[in-house]
Amino acid sequence: MTAPARNDDEFARHVEAFAHIHVGADSRALVANLATRAELVGDGERRYPASVDDGDIDGNAWVCSPRTTYGDYATEEAVRYAPAAATPLLRAAGRGLDGWLRRAGIDRAVAINNWWLSTNVYPQWRAGEAARLLGEALQRWPTHAVWLRSLNRDQHAAWLAECEALGFALIPSRQVYLFRDVAGSAQRRHNLRMDLKLAAKRPGRAHDGDIDEADYARIAWLYERLYMDKYSGFNPRYGERFLREWHRAGLLRFDGFRDESGQLLCIAGVFGFGGTATTPIVGYDTGLPQRLGLYRLLTATTFERAIATGDTVNFSAGAAEFKRLRGGEASIEYSAVYVRHMPARTRRAVAALSALTRRVGVPIMRRFGL
Repeated sequence: MTAPARNDDEFARHVEAFAHIHVGADSRALVANLATRAELVGDGERRYPASVDDGDIDGNAWVCSPRTTYGDYATEEAVRYAPAAATPLLRAAGRGLDGWLRRAGIDRAVAINNWWLSTNVYPQWRAGEAARLLGEALQRWPTHAVWLRSLNRDQHAAWLAECEALGFALIPSRQVYLFRDVAGSAQRRHNLRMDLKLAAKRPGRAHDGDIDEADYARIAWLYERLYMDKYSGFNPRYGERFLREWHRAGLLRFDGFRDESGQLLCIAGVFGFGGTATTPIVGYDTGLPQRLGLYRLLTATTFERAIATGDTVNFSAGAAEFKRLRGGEASIEYSAVYVRHMPARTRRAVAALSALTRRVGVPIMRRFGL
């Protein structure tokens, strides 16, 4: 089997596993703050997962809600990094932005290749692929905008070029960090080399095969401490059942460390295929001393895996300096949005978001590594 055929086969197996868990199921039973509907699009040769949302659900997780992404979540980020004196003004502006996006119906959306994760991994682009997917989406959901999230020019130039040619608007969403040739970086980057040594000598390693039934509740708790309590309640609240089912289906591979009693101290969950790996699940007890270096240990486990597989690691925004020191290359991530068939209020909102995020958002993302 050729490499492209192996990648297609791997992608198809992931789609099948996702569909088995989510199509026809209540999304909130697995992700408490995510109200969406899972569908499949595409032909028999290649199918994609899609999230279908009819709009206007307050507090919906940002991975399926453009309104949350560019309204509530963006306001939270602005408040976090702005001077405290600006907080009342920013919150008032955020409420106004949320109302404007709601009236524009921006959450009436179909997101293709949406895996309900912070970063969606894409299969190899094929000529006319975006056009085929768009055509099917417009036929099945003629009153919904069509979104493709998690595209960057370093990995998805062909996808973005076709989307732009078709009339999609591009809306920058954040800055991600790509680690290519991790084995080479480990030779050149002192910090990365030190992290790998730290992980290698740390006792209590819990590899993927060591994760058992008793661990899933703990993984959900560790993820919540970091992603929900420290960062944002708009992140998806993955529950114990979600983590169990994804792990058993081979959609997530865990790696972490246990304490002397055998309890997990920290955990990373890797998702990916076709030569790209992401870590949508990262968790540790944020009450423990920083000197334990738990975040460093977790990133080192992902780098170890990338050295073994040759994968490119796509790490999400945040900790910019940490990632640059280890060889991460910043890349602006976009959502491609098709709204030409939508009401004027939706078209105006998407056009304004595209212009605002390009002119104002991108410089801020680059300044703060968001």
